[in-house]
Amino acid sequence: MRYLHAMVRVRDLDASLAFFRDALGLIETRRKDYPAGRFTLVYLGAPENPEAEVELTFNYDAEDYGSARNFGHLAFAVDDIYATCARLQSKGITINRPPRDGRMAFVRSPDQISIELLQKGDALPPAEPWVSMANVGEW
Repeated sequence: MRYLHAMVRVRDLDASLAFFRDALGLIETRRKDYPAGRFTLVYLGAPENPEAEVELTFNYDAEDYGSARNFGHLAFAVDDIYATCARLQSKGITINRPPRDGRMAFVRSPDQISIELLQKGDALPPAEPWVSMANVGEW
């Protein structure tokens, strides 16, 4: 058995790519359009293990996917959780659960998919402004 990918449905492919690729830093590994089926698949991988992919499924016809809370979350290890959160904030992304512990943070994609960010190795020493930040919304 081999793990292939996790699939998430997205409402706005451009907004989702701006989040997953441009802000989060995933790499687009492949894309396939299925006009007859009225959907596009875009596969993304993390730079250190691109073979473990996230599949974004964009259905051409509008559909209500709900709040996506039932999906759970995708998790990514990062070199510096504080720098990652600062970069995401600079791109207008809300840090829903700040890395107050120097170890873990949560953000959400444009389609409300929870993304867990985990510090590689040991937790970083607690630091401002993160220590004083409150949680925002749900994650």
